[in-house]
Amino acid sequence: MQENVPMARILIVDDDTLVLASVQMLLIHAGHEVLAVDQARNAVLALEREPFDLVIVDVFMPGMDGYQAIKEFQRLDPGVPIIAMSGVMFRESSQRHAPDFLGMAGKLGATRTLNKPFKPAELMEAVQACGEARHFDARARSVAG
Repeated sequence: MQENVPMARILIVDDDTLVLASVQMLLIHAGHEVLAVDQARNAVLALEREPFDLVIVDVFMPGMDGYQAIKEFQRLDPGVPIIAMSGVMFRESSQRHAPDFLGMAGKLGATRTLNKPFKPAELMEAVQACGEARHFDARARSVAG
């Protein structure tokens, strides 16, 4: 990618403050501009006020959940890439016909999905893939210079 391509403006929404702070810290350290909110309604309001290059959203939150939020994000900015994340998983052996929550998020418009807990490299890979589609530079900046 070209050096003059800007880093991303990223909106993150998760009701888990530890996850929210961790993801925010990783993305800021990589050089992105980040707005982190703990409620989906606040994320929708933020997207109504200003554009973002990427939205990262938790699927299960009180109030407006991630599914409703994804629909609103798509309505407000149909081209915005969305990474949906969730820590809710069922093992096939214990729940033969368990719902695929992240698969449902994908059907609603999520570009990528992440199972919590995820490694920083997995997050950055998903951000990079979304960056290529949206034409922003999602490569992590080198700490060495």
